[in-house]
Amino acid sequence: MEEFNQQSRRDFLKKLSMFTGSGLLMSAFPGLSFSGALQNKEGGANDRIRIGVIGVGSRGRYHVLVLQKIPNIEITAVCDNFPPHYERAKELTNGKAEAYWDYQKLLEKNKPDAVIIATPLHEHAHITIDALKSGCHVLCEKSLAKTIDDSIAMVKAHKETGKNLLIGHQRRFDIKYLKAKKMAEKGFFPKITQIRAWWHRNNDWRRPVPENNFPKYPNWELDPQYPSLEHKINHRLYREYSRGLMTELASHQLDIANWFLNKTPISVSGSGSIVHWHDGREIFDNVNLVYKYPDGVNVIYDSLTSNKQYSLEEQIMGPKGAFELEAGKYFYESPPPAPGILQMINDMEHQIFDNVPLGGKSWVPESAADTSGEYFIDDYPLPNSTQLQNEAFIESIRNNKDINLAEEELYATIASIMGDEAMIHNKIVSWPAEKLKVLDKFKA
Repeated sequence: MEEFNQQSRRDFLKKLSMFTGSGLLMSAFPGLSFSGALQNKEGGANDRIRIGVIGVGSRGRYHVLVLQKIPNIEITAVCDNFPPHYERAKELTNGKAEAYWDYQKLLEKNKPDAVIIATPLHEHAHITIDALKSGCHVLCEKSLAKTIDDSIAMVKAHKETGKNLLIGHQRRFDIKYLKAKKMAEKGFFPKITQIRAWWHRNNDWRRPVPENNFPKYPNWELDPQYPSLEHKINHRLYREYSRGLMTELASHQLDIANWFLNKTPISVSGSGSIVHWHDGREIFDNVNLVYKYPDGVNVIYDSLTSNKQYSLEEQIMGPKGAFELEAGKYFYESPPPAPGILQMINDMEHQIFDNVPLGGKSWVPESAADTSGEYFIDDYPLPNSTQLQNEAFIESIRNNKDINLAEEELYATIASIMGDEAMIHNKIVSWPAEKLKVLDKFKA
């Protein structure tokens, strides 16, 4: 796919406005409208947004590269307490950003307008809350936190400080997902009757552990919260720091399920196991779950790390058709034949096959709908959803206007934690409505 530069993005947004009815799609989804506004805003020195990046592993590094493409911002600080990442952080900004080991010193001394947090999951809550209370807006990678209580505390701090909090669920800013959501709202589905989602990979999720030998940092000591360098590097594999597939992958897709259903799950049951990677890890490498939603709708989810044949997808289905969101396609389903027609076909098959001595067919098979589908967005390079999300975050700060997604992203995190708890304890886990009452006082 060709690079999606500033001019092609402007052209794309103009085209999008035309086929969605004078910008209807953009006005309906604040993230996209913020990003559209940014394309035509050069801004002066007073509009420059100062950004700090806390955690510069693989995802944090990617954020730095994306931020460098956005006009009128400055990455003023980077932070990581692992020597190779600390060095890489300095190199990514050509030494222009101040480098910190301690995020609290970054907040106190650098005083950025906003921070992007891409640390391990168990560190999200306290860093986010400290950043919000220091006066920073926050974009934190998914999921919110490792526990429901910590996740709620993050949103509570966001409400109390009035600072923006956005979580890294990029699909909310993906053009094809936005178009699909608008089609659903306009009546494509008289009713959504089931959602199936999966995310399959074939790798062990393990990263190589270097020797604990950093000559440039003779006084460096391993972060005391980790018993070994193995735990620090491969934190996603250990329950002290991670909920594995549920918070790393499933939270994205559960967010989409909640979004399209406009509801949160009532309960969840499921099973998880370590079926392939017997290497000392503690998190499941295979998960299978059924989420029960109001009105009898189920969301069926599975994820594994030992086969990638079916990759990842979110299928949204109803009597009229289906969406395959990762593929960016929608499908109309032909009306089923009337019962009388089915009987006639069945009778004809009996006449043809009854004399066949073995293997005779005496029933009408259920065939898949015969359609190749249509694309939500056709023949156009799509902008990177992470970049759109970063742009929307920056423009929301510049406009002093919240994107208002924090609570919905909280619900996706809660759903993912519920699923993990259901598998750990082999029980049905219900939606924690009582815990969420602490946020009621912030509702208008």
